[in-house]
Amino acid sequence: MESPSYRAYGYRWVVLAAFMLVAAMNQLAWITFAPITGDAAAFYGVSDFAIGLLSLVFMAVFIVMSFPASWVIDTFGIRVGVGIGAALTGGFALLRGLVPADYTWVLVAQIGLAVGQPFVLNAVTKTAARWFPARERATAAGLGMLAIYLGILLGLVLTPALVASTDLPVTLRVYGIAAALIAAAFFGLVRERPPSPAGAEERSLVLDGLRAILHDRTFLLLVLLFFIGLGAFNAATTWIENIVRPRGFTAAQAGWVGGLILAGGILGAVVFPTLSDRSGRRVPFLWIALAGSVPGLLGITFAQSYGLLLLSAFAFGFFLLSSGPIGFQYAAEVTQPVPEGTSNGLLLLAGQVSGILFIVGMDALKSPTTGSMTSSLVVLTALLALSLLLATRFREPKGLARPQSAAGRR
Repeated sequence: MESPSYRAYGYRWVVLAAFMLVAAMNQLAWITFAPITGDAAAFYGVSDFAIGLLSLVFMAVFIVMSFPASWVIDTFGIRVGVGIGAALTGGFALLRGLVPADYTWVLVAQIGLAVGQPFVLNAVTKTAARWFPARERATAAGLGMLAIYLGILLGLVLTPALVASTDLPVTLRVYGIAAALIAAAFFGLVRERPPSPAGAEERSLVLDGLRAILHDRTFLLLVLLFFIGLGAFNAATTWIENIVRPRGFTAAQAGWVGGLILAGGILGAVVFPTLSDRSGRRVPFLWIALAGSVPGLLGITFAQSYGLLLLSAFAFGFFLLSSGPIGFQYAAEVTQPVPEGTSNGLLLLAGQVSGILFIVGMDALKSPTTGSMTSSLVVLTALLALSLLLATRFREPKGLARPQSAAGRR
């Protein structure tokens, strides 16, 4: 809880905005080739899988780099930690734009971008803790997650439009220039911390914190929830066209379904964390988010009408993705004094591992005759329902700032 004399500096919003730009750009770079798989495969003369590898490499590299990135963030702070991610995003996006017609060099650039990803994503709660008072941290984390979702959405929407109006090399050059400018803006704008600290910020050493966190039952339960929830999101969005195609929906309609999942997540990432901060509670919002995601995924699995499918997609994204920033902040609060980058990174790591497992598993279990993925989606829905049951064991973190009463404010 912050000191009564703590001053919240307006510059915190500049720092958060700079972080959001880097996060959005990194995720846009990740998803660049997903909506143009066929066109990109034809342009490079490679298979669809080779194009899919340009995105899948992000998940694989995250598993390797998550712990080192968290250590850097927690040891040296956000300017160095996120700065590495910003530099890698700007540099390798620019490289990708300079050699856009060579698949091998584009793959190398994607690997470089993937190395930068955990230096950005693992710093969501650290950025909030450095600059924001406790009563605003879930909101700040929510805006950080919003940037991640928005970057994915922009990549899905902008890339096909730019490729159609120009070509793939021009599109990659535009993204490269934008990423380089954003990296430069980050280093020009971001300071490590405000003149006075954002409340008590004493944290244990990273390795000590890691040992402590792995014996914390509440945190391990939260890891399991992220394993299920983030894995379900990654798998459902990756295979969205394959999920709806057997019911007669077109690729264009599938694109709108994926877009609405992210649009719902963007709205949820603003609404839920703000309400959580205002109420001074975390756990009820995690329950609501998990409960709402179950019917959303059921609708994606079984809806026969396009309208119901779109509504289900929006609900799935709105509820499930809104749980992310609240979960990150909840983890930081229940594991104090473990560094935020460590808890943040472990939760994301769980989702990356499950994403790969669920993506491969759904492909292996699809119907050999119709291509339907209904059976695996039913399993994912059951897992989400189980995660809601497990979440009933959560308790509010001690010392969480509660809103003051009217009498208390006078």
